[in-house]
Amino acid sequence: MKTAAQSKRMLDVLWDFFASVKLTVVILTLLAATSVLGTFIPQKADPSFYIRAYGEFAYRLMQVFDILDMYYSWWFQTLIGILAINITVCTIKRWPAIWKIVSSKNLRVESIKKKRPIGEFSDSRNPDKLLPLYKAYIGKKYRRVEISAEKPGMTIIAEKGRWTRLGVPAVHLSIVIILAGALIGSFLGFDGFVNIPEGESASYIRLRNSDATLPLGFEVRCEDFDVSFYDSGSPKEFRSSLTILENGEKVAEKDIIVNDPLRYKGVNFFQSSYGQTPPQKVQIRFTSSNSGENQQHSLSMGETVGLPDETGQFTFLRYTGNYSFRGKMIGEAIVGILEKPGKEPEEVALPLRFPTFDKMRKGAWFISVDGYEDAYYTGLQVTKDPGVPIVYFGFVLLIVGCWIAFFMSHQKIVVDLQPSTNSSRVSVYGATNRNRVGFEMASHQLSEELSKL
Repeated sequence: MKTAAQSKRMLDVLWDFFASVKLTVVILTLLAATSVLGTFIPQKADPSFYIRAYGEFAYRLMQVFDILDMYYSWWFQTLIGILAINITVCTIKRWPAIWKIVSSKNLRVESIKKKRPIGEFSDSRNPDKLLPLYKAYIGKKYRRVEISAEKPGMTIIAEKGRWTRLGVPAVHLSIVIILAGALIGSFLGFDGFVNIPEGESASYIRLRNSDATLPLGFEVRCEDFDVSFYDSGSPKEFRSSLTILENGEKVAEKDIIVNDPLRYKGVNFFQSSYGQTPPQKVQIRFTSSNSGENQQHSLSMGETVGLPDETGQFTFLRYTGNYSFRGKMIGEAIVGILEKPGKEPEEVALPLRFPTFDKMRKGAWFISVDGYEDAYYTGLQVTKDPGVPIVYFGFVLLIVGCWIAFFMSHQKIVVDLQPSTNSSRVSVYGATNRNRVGFEMASHQLSEELSKL
């Protein structure tokens, strides 16, 4: 059984491990290397793509190590978790020293006065008369000003920006928040898709690269779909009119286009794709091979109509987008079954591009398609990432923290007034934790301004 001392020693070792800057470098290097790998190897592509590009063995190997969806893999999430713990522990370890500087009420000047003065000059007035003038002037530039009487002279100590020491911890905290948001989104979010025909609704989606489905907890209905085309025939814009229903009640609606999604309860519906749905009703024409007489009928899928001479019937079975005839693809076609007494049922294909195609059957009547109503489905990408607001907050904090850490500084000014024969000797010292060149220039200017008071 482990003793208390052994347990403490193990905790100390674990603490030192996570407090190591070397660990930070190693984790960042691994994350960078794997991110580069994820850039070269397309993520979440179709398996056939990987087999063609890399071979079946490499594909199986990449599957084992989750390289094909690496940003959601257990090992990538583990690296992010370790980095978050590492940054947190490093910050906690260094926090007491930072907070001691921020919260200290003592303005230490001994170490500052040991440095070379930034500016020196003489004034004919004695320190007692210079003190109120200098204090008032310095007080306009520095928030905290104190007087220290050191016989035979006096010292003015001024300080500002002590709180800027919190900039670095703020940056560390922001990175941890961003990583936490990424992990929350990875574990609790989802990415899927759904195809919804016009006038229909869906309450489930299919998860990306998976056969699994996920209930939304509400219905999304496609009220209408519109697509416009360029003269070349390529799509110009496609728009879906979506309605959200809960318990049969309309709770939200929006017309969406690409990059302008509908958002509801943290779920985003992006316009992703579209396609044509099989027509549910077509216009069929029967034309006499001898007289040219014709009759027109409107048929729904699965519906049957009798031939004009009442010697048989035709049933609308299905629609196909590219019918194959003798090994050649001849485009869109309506497929039906022709039944005549005493004969075997015959499959009849009616290509839309070739209205007289059925004449080859050499029947008393040939059948053609006059047209049908175009019907579309809308393809929606459906995502949810509860970590996004957290990541946004982390980025805002990161920007603020970086601004404080790199563009603001903790500054101290010490003005030493020493009496001399019929005058005063004034020495200006300063110290800062950042931008020393800029600080020295400002301190030189302050020294010159004090000499003119």
